Amino acid sequence: MKLKPIFLAVAFGVLGGCNMAPKTAHPALPVPEMLSVQGGNFGTSAINPAELDWEQYFTEPRLRDVMQLALDNNRDLRVALANVAQAHALYRVQRSDLFPTLGVDGRASYEDLPGGVAPDVGDTTSGGGRNDIYTARIGVSAWETDLFGRIKNLSDAALEQYLTSVENRNAVQVALIAEVATAWLTLAADQEQLRIALDNKRAFDQTLALTRARLAAGIASKLDVRQAETSFDQARADIAEGITRVNQARNALNLLVGTTVGTELLPESLPDTGATLAMLPQNLPSETLLRRPDIVAAEHQLRAANANIGAARAAYFPTLSLTTAFGTMSPDFSGLFDSGSDYWSAAPAISVPIFNFGRNRANLRYSEATYDAMLARYEHAIQTGFREVADALARRRTIDAQLEAQTSLHDAARGAYRLSEERFLAGIDSFLTTLDSQRTLYNAERSLLTARAIREANAVELYRALGGGLGSMY
Repeated sequence: MKLKPIFLAVAFGVLGGCNMAPKTAHPALPVPEMLSVQGGNFGTSAINPAELDWEQYFTEPRLRDVMQLALDNNRDLRVALANVAQAHALYRVQRSDLFPTLGVDGRASYEDLPGGVAPDVGDTTSGGGRNDIYTARIGVSAWETDLFGRIKNLSDAALEQYLTSVENRNAVQVALIAEVATAWLTLAADQEQLRIALDNKRAFDQTLALTRARLAAGIASKLDVRQAETSFDQARADIAEGITRVNQARNALNLLVGTTVGTELLPESLPDTGATLAMLPQNLPSETLLRRPDIVAAEHQLRAANANIGAARAAYFPTLSLTTAFGTMSPDFSGLFDSGSDYWSAAPAISVPIFNFGRNRANLRYSEATYDAMLARYEHAIQTGFREVADALARRRTIDAQLEAQTSLHDAARGAYRLSEERFLAGIDSFLTTLDSQRTLYNAERSLLTARAIREANAVELYRALGGGLGSMY
């Protein structure tokens, strides 16, 4: 029963406060209701890519293994995780101010006073002589009771900052997965580009050897040989450039992953069936964007700014601090816990702001201006996300038609080369016609590969723009 004053004061401080923060309302989306693109080959799938884990969205097994390596080893992701731990610790520090700090202490004082000198309050002697005091107590020292929600709003702001760091970490993961996929597919395209250059070098080498033999036989001219040499040397230069690009792509992939990727996980060429899901919906609600980690982080920043307004408003009102204690006191150590030696004390203190040269008003205006900035940043994040997804969908609408046209162009170029070669050997067409057909086929093969790489890159960009799925890692 002696502890009741302390418990009542704590309950009053923790439960009796009010909240001065403005009521929060989810802002309306500053973009159209639907993310839609008319036309194109999207299929009829009802799957929302933003709801899929990355393990489900990316279907190439080796690529998934490389992504898992990156999630385990990437240093940027480790930094983001450390930032989350820091923000969580700061939130716990701020939240602890809501509750009183209980302390236990024991004291002993010894003094010898001359006759007629009054002892300290609490001494049992009537004056003069030896005075010994032993105390043991538990209590709360200068705890601010949060009557107007200042500390709670600061705690809420710290919580929102922590949640912001969580979403920032999620954004790092989404970006990392997309970058790893892009680097892996870039390496695949570079490997295939190098293979095309090697195949064409062999073809140009055969053409050059044939032309030299025809020159020796008096059938071809030196001009034919020089023209064949230009194509052969161009293929050699392309091979050297291709080797450089492959090595650089490997280095970029290793840096992203944070370790050396084994050769068994590296691609030899772009996957024939693609590295991601092929069937995706044509129309998506704009609310899908609200799943993007960067937009969620911007919303938490907005809520933190709103809580800071509440803390700034509460600074206009009085603050009440409380110091309470319960313990025992005795002139003899042996009687410290005897019956009748207990005591308690309560010392509330109130502080009322009168005039502080406009500090509170300036802090409130700063908090309100910060909220306006966070609101604009939140809406801008949504608009940016809408544009990125719309761009990805627009690219996806036409990429299949482009790929089909490039495939047809490649097949036509291959057929034209075969026909021109047959006509050249039959003496019908000139060597220049055959050489031009061979160069056209080479360029068509490279253009077809570029179109395939663009399609794969677009699928990765769609995953990133929609916010992706985090999977089982976090």
